[in-house]
Amino acid sequence: MTGADAPPADAPLILAGREGAKRVVTALDAAAHGLGLRVGMPVAKAQALVAGLAICDADPEGDAEALERLALWILQRFSPVVASDPPDGIVIDSTGSDHLLGGEAAMLDALIGRLAMSGVAARAAVADTWGAAHALARFASGAAVITEPGHGAPVLAPLPIEALRLPRAMPAELRVLGFETVSDLLAQPRAPLVLRFGPEPGRRLDEALGRSAEPIEPIRPAELIETRRVFAEPISAAETIARYIGKLVETLCSNLEQEGLGARRLDLVCQRVDNTAQVVRVGTARPVRDVKRLTRLLCDKIETLDPGYGIEGLSLCAVLAEPLKPRQSATTLLDEAEPDISDLIDTLANRVGERAIHRAAPVASDVPERSVCRVPALSPDTGAGWPDAWPRPARLLLRPEPVETIALLPDHPPVSFTWRGVRRRVARADGPERVFGEWWKRDAEMIAVRDYFRVEDDAGERFWLYRAGDGEDPATGSHRWFIHGIFG
Repeated sequence: MTGADAPPADAPLILAGREGAKRVVTALDAAAHGLGLRVGMPVAKAQALVAGLAICDADPEGDAEALERLALWILQRFSPVVASDPPDGIVIDSTGSDHLLGGEAAMLDALIGRLAMSGVAARAAVADTWGAAHALARFASGAAVITEPGHGAPVLAPLPIEALRLPRAMPAELRVLGFETVSDLLAQPRAPLVLRFGPEPGRRLDEALGRSAEPIEPIRPAELIETRRVFAEPISAAETIARYIGKLVETLCSNLEQEGLGARRLDLVCQRVDNTAQVVRVGTARPVRDVKRLTRLLCDKIETLDPGYGIEGLSLCAVLAEPLKPRQSATTLLDEAEPDISDLIDTLANRVGERAIHRAAPVASDVPERSVCRVPALSPDTGAGWPDAWPRPARLLLRPEPVETIALLPDHPPVSFTWRGVRRRVARADGPERVFGEWWKRDAEMIAVRDYFRVEDDAGERFWLYRAGDGEDPATGSHRWFIHGIFG
């Protein structure tokens, strides 16, 4: 809702839907939750408990469509196997793709951060099973939880029984009998539970603990370009897998060419005979439909696959594709082909992760640590450069490190300095170069200054030192000395 139809921003809010003939709370904000309202509570009771309660009608169909769109967005950017987990979740199998994002922790940080920038508050968990991740994401403390592989029951034991995805009325019935947490159910013999509540509690426990399989049916939009191969007999040899990968890539590239597209991200899903999947994801810096190149990128990942008792089907899809126009090659002997390092970038990025491959680009700032940023390796050159009025060191330290110096104030360079336990005598020096703080960013930098010196010790090594402050007014800085860079 927008404009005049929107509820007051400071009023507790609930969404109301129907369960049979009853009108119940289907969702609520933090303010309503803090006032004691809960999902499943009758709306009439919620209105009686909270004065000024804002009530909006639930839109289950719209929520489901939004969840599908979010799942597709995650599929294109984070993982090959993604599905919606209604009514409010997304399930992701990140095996084979989290390393491209810097590991599980970096992946969760990027996912939660990007959702937050879009106005979506999210919680996430990494666990061995869908059921365990579902429970931890909703009931564990902390917005991001990462468990150790093979965690078993201990991580689930302290969680409430609602974490097991039981039918809505069942947790209340279990609580009447004294069951409060998952550990209470784990300690109970299975037969009495089945006799009283049916197979559902036992099934959910087995799924959460990995005792029974719970395959994920990944989202597959109609426009997704995909090709499949099913085998009469399971395959497991690396050479055989590589041969069929080549055939799938050839078919996929033909389909991409018909659409005028090039692949930016490919997912290879290997369906094993035990009904589990092994997944490989590779990405490219630019749109590509070169058969040999894409085949090599995928085949480099074969060693990460575990075929188990055999693979009975392969699926290859371009989850992210962009327009790719044909390029004209050199027409005369004098034409020089443009150097193309994208193949090298793709190879390195798929081995060590996209975030590890980048280049430095200038930023308009006089403060040295703010004058550079990381951009994708093949980002177009903007023509911007660093100012050359004063030399800059080839190596800038991650953060300035304090040094002990002997120097005359206010404008003289150090006579000597001690860095990392080594005392160095200064033979030559040049400076100072005064750098002012960026007052428009922080009030503390309104009068802050740094005086930088290039110094050379008696061994011929050159360093970039600065004094925090102008050497006279204590308000401009601490007057301590720091080393900020090393000249080549």
